[in-house]
Amino acid sequence: MDLTVRHTYGTWRYQRGWKPLHIVDAEGCYFLDAAGKKYLDFSSQLMCSNLGHKNKAVIDAICKQAKQLPYVSPGFATTVRAELSKSLLKLLPEGLEKFFFTTSGTEANEAAIKIARLFTGKHKIISRYRSYHGSTAGSIAATGDLRRWTAEPVGKMDGVIFAPDADTYRSPFGSDHPNPGIASAEYIDYMIKNEGNVAAIMLEPVVGTNGVLVPPKEYLPMVREIADKNDVLLIADEVMSGWGRTGEWFAVNHWKVKPDILTTAKGITGAYAPLGLTATTREIADYFEDHYFAHGHTYEAHPLTLAPAVAAIKEYLRLDLIAEARKKGAYMGKRLSELKEKHESVGDVRGIGLFWAVELVKSRKTKEPFTNPKDKLSGKASVLDRMASEMMSRGVYILNWLSHFVIGPPLIISRNEIDQGIDALDESLNISDKEIE
Repeated sequence: MDLTVRHTYGTWRYQRGWKPLHIVDAEGCYFLDAAGKKYLDFSSQLMCSNLGHKNKAVIDAICKQAKQLPYVSPGFATTVRAELSKSLLKLLPEGLEKFFFTTSGTEANEAAIKIARLFTGKHKIISRYRSYHGSTAGSIAATGDLRRWTAEPVGKMDGVIFAPDADTYRSPFGSDHPNPGIASAEYIDYMIKNEGNVAAIMLEPVVGTNGVLVPPKEYLPMVREIADKNDVLLIADEVMSGWGRTGEWFAVNHWKVKPDILTTAKGITGAYAPLGLTATTREIADYFEDHYFAHGHTYEAHPLTLAPAVAAIKEYLRLDLIAEARKKGAYMGKRLSELKEKHESVGDVRGIGLFWAVELVKSRKTKEPFTNPKDKLSGKASVLDRMASEMMSRGVYILNWLSHFVIGPPLIISRNEIDQGIDALDESLNISDKEIE
């Protein structure tokens, strides 16, 4: 740990006081520290280890590819590149037919922004405040949450404007509004008409780290219609919500919405290798037949990242994990709802598939959170940090952000393991209950 702290950076944090736990092994839904203690991975690390740890088929695919062709320039064709493309054509929403491979969701979103601008000849990108799209110049500029604040003006990219969120719990239009989803979509239409020069709307179909916001049923179809009406592209950021996480291959499928560009990463390999994807329609692809495609990476379509994706897709299918996410997600939702009935500090429980958030408040009446963005940036001690530490002491790892927990375990999780995680959360909620007003 000492060498890690002294010579490497901890991300999104003050460096002083960082004491990372030394992890030495992981298998299934668990990982182990250097002392031999086992922890249930209740958030799939960063909502990315969808297949759990040490999946043999994925590991074997990496080893086989390493022996056969570990790297070649992206200017060459490879067998594994063709195999993955063929698989993607069967799984992605209809109409997404051409692919750019990256090594992260951040890079996939960076590519999507650039492609949208090149294709449309327009500049502005509409994002939302409760969003995270990555950490590089373009993707952080399109990020609505506090992680953008410290990047301004350093690394700030002009041309991104923010729309209100489709948040039914904390509606930006007030708690009395009859349908915040419709209002949020209509506001995007208003923005496009009054801003002009809008290339694309970029959104997470189900918001990830910023609270697992599941939109009302009318919202995404309305946004799709608004984009078409105004000749604007729709970019779906499925970095976190894709690959069975919500109980569909991709979250947009719940609303039968077809984006012009879809980005994804994380679960595409189950996090066994760093791979991101930017997928576009044939119309966009055809534009670049006679226009310069001004983008690329040394590690684009890296064979060692593509091979585990081919294997991961086969594992999703073999284990029927998309259906499993729906079934287990229904059980998880029931158990989490019971916590809301029991604990006064739980303001809201929301989710879809195996993707859930438990939001904590000081008062259910005012909905005042325990931690706000300014608290987070100042490094102020958090009640949720204490609760997450309590859960770790009980052998359960969970991700917290501001005033909510994000629960997204591996899709292979069992009911007994779901119970183990929720029982630990149940105990830790006694801490926040004591803090309510």
